[in-house]
Amino acid sequence: MQVSSICLPAKVPVRVKSLHTNPATVNDPTSTAKVAAPKWAQKTITLPPLKRGCHLITSKIVKEVRQELSEYQCGLAHLFLHHTSASLTINENYDYDVRDDTETFLNGMVPEGPSAPWKHTLEGPDDMPAHIKSSMFGCALMIPISNGKLNMGTWQGIWLCEHRDYPTPRTVVVTLNGI
Repeated sequence: MQVSSICLPAKVPVRVKSLHTNPATVNDPTSTAKVAAPKWAQKTITLPPLKRGCHLITSKIVKEVRQELSEYQCGLAHLFLHHTSASLTINENYDYDVRDDTETFLNGMVPEGPSAPWKHTLEGPDDMPAHIKSSMFGCALMIPISNGKLNMGTWQGIWLCEHRDYPTPRTVVVTLNGI
């Protein structure tokens, strides 16, 4: 592990921890250095239907990939949600009020009901607003892996945001890559 300091244009010192291999030894047939080959793992997780709102799912995701995750010292975890009326985001993991306030904000930003201007209403009055909210947050996350764990901040958690009144089970594909 190498620790170094760098300076940003504003001359603010930043501590950087880096874990890396020396590329020169990877292609050197005379080198005795052992370099770990990158590996991949993938798991599809089905979450039960959750009521409309923002839900902390970090522990459910980690529980399902804990064994595979423990095999990585350095890498990336990619989470992809298979739906267009729910979304994933990383946000506050402690105070439930943040999740409630986020749902209130989304409902204020994206109107629904008979007075809403949406043409797509075949699947109900909450469907088009759900698609818009899903696009606002997105359906994918990328999280660093360090020493067998997701490397998130102390107060960060993975949220599933359910944007429909009548939810269905949601599937999340977790892909791990690294060494």
